[in-house]
Amino acid sequence: MTKPDRSKMTARSGNAPSASDAIAEAQRLHAFLTPTVEAANLYLEDVKVHFAGAHRTVSIIVDLPEDEPGGVGLDAISSISRELSDAMDTDPNDDGSAYDLEISSPGATRPLTEPRHWRRALGRMAKVNASDRENFMGRILAVEDDGVLFRPELPVKKGMKAKQGEPEKILFTVIRRGVVELEFARLDEAELDLEFEPTSGNAVDGEGN
Repeated sequence: MTKPDRSKMTARSGNAPSASDAIAEAQRLHAFLTPTVEAANLYLEDVKVHFAGAHRTVSIIVDLPEDEPGGVGLDAISSISRELSDAMDTDPNDDGSAYDLEISSPGATRPLTEPRHWRRALGRMAKVNASDRENFMGRILAVEDDGVLFRPELPVKKGMKAKQGEPEKILFTVIRRGVVELEFARLDEAELDLEFEPTSGNAVDGEGN
């Protein structure tokens, strides 16, 4: 069965794909590609689709499972890039038009917006803005159903050794923003990845030619 050509469909309708089309396509691809990512022992964090006429850019973020420490290495990114490209080339619901495929890991500085993000950051230092405080600094000790347990980093005068307070829990309901604070002694190669950094050979034909 010949797949429909998006460029011809767009020309006939006179309308370029809309923002809602991009969201729908991203959701479809998320469901379709999740088994491929999980088979590689990774987690499909996000899929975004951008249309430029008949052309798509598909940006995918993969992460490690939440119970594994560290970040996604470059070898793993390269391997899953090939597997996702193969999967998209055999997608039975794809229209066959060309696409750019960009694969990346979240990076250490992504906002902590979900409980799994906090669990992935277990043991790290984080800065939190909450409804009852600003710029709270603390090390993540545990992530519970309703919030995060921290060991606070107490403010001290410049040049003095940092001091730690007693463990304190902040509820998810009051956290407005959280982000990992980079500790350069702990940085590794995976943490320095940029979001949506294109992989090599990213201009591919949806028919797999």
